[in-house]
Amino acid sequence: MKYKYHFRPAYNCEHLLIEIFSGVEDKNFITDLLDSLKEINPEIESIMDLWMNDEIIFQVKSDIGLFSISKDIWDFSFIESEKDQECMNRINSILLKNINFQKIEVDFENYKL
Repeated sequence: MKYKYHFRPAYNCEHLLIEIFSGVEDKNFITDLLDSLKEINPEIESIMDLWMNDEIIFQVKSDIGLFSISKDIWDFSFIESEKDQECMNRINSILLKNINFQKIEVDFENYKL
């Protein structure tokens, strides 16, 4: 497995997100991620470079809705869609079938403040 991720709640919140915590440093990460999601036709609409946070956020539209992909200098990436949780469920199910991604289970209680 090239990339490892958690499908988990945001801190002190109900909505789920995908946290990719291993492999993000790979120079092909964004390409690999978008290729893995090709069945939903992801298309980057915009890229925001948040230089103060050393983070890049890609706004993505797809056949299943809008979502964002963030990548930071600590080699973490988050996929989020606060308004469309079904979109997140579908992305998770796609990644589960991809040989490059491995889901690592977490205890949802750990994300409550």
